[in-house]
Amino acid sequence: MTRHVIEAEGLRKRYGDGTRALDGFGLAVPPGTVHGLLGPNGAGKTTAVRALATLLRYDAGHATICGYDVARQPEEVRARIGLTGQYAAVDEQLSGRQNLVMFGRLFRLRPRAARARADELLERFGLTGAAEKSAGTYSGGMRRRLDLAASMVLVPRVLFLDEPTTGLDPRSRNQVWDAVRELVAEGVAVLLTTQYLEEADQLADRIAVIDTGRVVAEGTADELKGLIGGDRVEVVARHAAQLPEVAALLAGVTGSTPDTDPDTRRVSAATADRVRALTETVRALDARGIDVADIGTRRPTLDEAFLRLTGHHTTATTTEPARPGERAEQEAAA
Repeated sequence: MTRHVIEAEGLRKRYGDGTRALDGFGLAVPPGTVHGLLGPNGAGKTTAVRALATLLRYDAGHATICGYDVARQPEEVRARIGLTGQYAAVDEQLSGRQNLVMFGRLFRLRPRAARARADELLERFGLTGAAEKSAGTYSGGMRRRLDLAASMVLVPRVLFLDEPTTGLDPRSRNQVWDAVRELVAEGVAVLLTTQYLEEADQLADRIAVIDTGRVVAEGTADELKGLIGGDRVEVVARHAAQLPEVAALLAGVTGSTPDTDPDTRRVSAATADRVRALTETVRALDARGIDVADIGTRRPTLDEAFLRLTGHHTTATTTEPARPGERAEQEAAA
């Protein structure tokens, strides 16, 4: 028996306009872990999830879920997975409890079992007090939690979470994180796409960075951060016009290529000796009469690793656009 519940190798998907959504995508996820999937907008994250969840057909490659071939045994795959997409998919006219009972009946649970499972999930996601209210009256966070609960009516062996906390407040996001951790403790494998780097840092055992339809780096959060060095000297310029001069100064002090973020006026560079580098940077800034807003040393962030690997910052408010012909392919796959 395979030790990975998700296995994908060489997946390729091209849309009608010639766009390569997947270009040799590969992944292996063991049970009882969270595998994060990070990438800039349009990198292929959502396409990868939809392909693995049997919602669209890939053109080439091979993928299995729990040992079942995704392309040839889609019904076996669907019986073992749960999926929460980017948008809540609940019936706004029904109450929270009615939604969960309905999903239970669709999964062929007997009426009593469906009601019992609905009550368990309402309690797990903190929705018991709103169980009899229509989902249309729920806040965005409540609707998201109800949607996540619906994907867990049958405890899946594999759960796909496609940007599950987009738009949630910090409290609701933490509740979703706690629910995910409980599932993982029970042996469920979770494939999580997210543009919140903190979320990947908090939840993921391993992270795959995807760009232009393929995995460009993979490892733990610390391993990915280590790709851009250890400690970093960081300077926040007072004015954007100072950025080139500050970057040149840091390059001279540290001997490494600085990263510059114009939006935050932040320049940082890797260093092997944080104390020496910080001291020399302060002296060099003073000698040149450069007045900065802040200066210090710190460990690299996952955002910096992501930027170095993909050349893009993450955009937490955007989602991967739909591709031409995708809706028809999803319907055909279902």
